[in-house]
Amino acid sequence: MKRLISKHVGCYGIVVNSKNQVLLIRKSRGAYKGKLDLPGGGIDFGETPEETLKREFQEEVGIAIEEFKIYTAMTHYEVWKIEEELEEDLRHYAIIYRVNITKDQEEKIKQEEDGRDSLGANWYDINSLKIEELSPLALVIKKEN
Repeated sequence: MKRLISKHVGCYGIVVNSKNQVLLIRKSRGAYKGKLDLPGGGIDFGETPEETLKREFQEEVGIAIEEFKIYTAMTHYEVWKIEEELEEDLRHYAIIYRVNITKDQEEKIKQEEDGRDSLGANWYDINSLKIEELSPLALVIKKEN
């Protein structure tokens, strides 16, 4: 078995609406494929974390964000099978922000695939989410509720 060793550094956002629903995307690929995850992604070369957060929300959720504040930072370690004879030894570093959006923006989220990493965004009742449905990053929402 061949093993890749990699690290991923990204920025992600927690958005909760007035109905106690959280905005999540469904992952289309990678170690968290099929799981519900926080909107966000990897920092591109030359970007600040804040620029990354804004770009990723535009790409995955379809909205421009301006109001956010660092909530926490975390790491996650996982080995996952990429192909039959190929595994990835992944260390994931995440900066997680609390993101505020307007009521108008709540209704404009992009529910379609982004063609890259997301199968679409949607609102989910925080109390109804099961731990096994969530990516390791999205588990942070269950810890605070």
